[in-house]
Amino acid sequence: MTDTREIRTVVVLAGGISHEREVSLRSGRRVADSLLTRGHRVIMREPDGSLLAYLTETSPDLVWPALHGASGEDGSLRALLDAQGVAYVGSEAAAAQLAWHKPTAKVLVSRAGYRTPDSITLPRETFRELGASQVLDGVLKHLGTPVVVKPAMGGSAQGVTVVETEADLPRAVVDAYTYGETALIERKVSGTEISVGVIDTGDGPFALPAVEIVPRSGVYSFEARYNAGETQFYTPARIDDASAARAGEAALAIHLALGLRHISRIDLIIDSDGLPWFLEANVLPGLTETSLVPQGILAAGLDLGSVYEALGEVAIRDAR
Repeated sequence: MTDTREIRTVVVLAGGISHEREVSLRSGRRVADSLLTRGHRVIMREPDGSLLAYLTETSPDLVWPALHGASGEDGSLRALLDAQGVAYVGSEAAAAQLAWHKPTAKVLVSRAGYRTPDSITLPRETFRELGASQVLDGVLKHLGTPVVVKPAMGGSAQGVTVVETEADLPRAVVDAYTYGETALIERKVSGTEISVGVIDTGDGPFALPAVEIVPRSGVYSFEARYNAGETQFYTPARIDDASAARAGEAALAIHLALGLRHISRIDLIIDSDGLPWFLEANVLPGLTETSLVPQGILAAGLDLGSVYEALGEVAIRDAR
């Protein structure tokens, strides 16, 4: 891990106007507090109309985007930071854009040789043009039930529904459209739900211990993610050593296949044969007190402040 005693000026971007604003503020505050403990000068900023001018005028050493949702994860802000020559933590614009679009990420991961549940991507316009009943009949004929319906772009499980019966599918698709113009309908794979963080603290990316996710409701919803006590976590996950090794290898390979850098979170299902199935990749994982990547960092015996500092140093090195 990189070791530095140089005081850096870090701008943590948090808030924004997405559905995940409050989560972003919590993540940003945790990052800021951790960097403050390492002696850095930290400024928290909203991504508003004065941001780019502010960055030009102040020339901070580093920007740490803690913006969840499209504003922080679809690649657009990262492209602007690149254009200004600003060092920032996280994946570059092109990779973020690919990973943010879940159907695209699934195709890339499948081509890299990793399992991902069979799915159908359904733009709202197709739903309207071809008729809801005809489209949904075709989906059910191909995928059956249970399925998971989710927005093609989005995070924190907003707009996500586990559909157990055919009658519940129309409502689930409508709910997904609340958060975007395209829905992803994916065959549900049964097994152990885990998440594997991947970080690069100076010597190349590596996988953290897997975190097992056991929500009280049975569904890892928005509420289950961010309300203390709604989900039980096991770190490391309660899977055998061989399955854990396969999960770590898959997470790292997927991180690389998608072109991600510095920090990511790869969500997987471990099936009854101990094999990992890719669900989605998060280029800006939550860093709140209940988030998964911090749990993996701590389970690896690492200090949050030291890791966040090292990620910043790698980002500065990569920007040179």
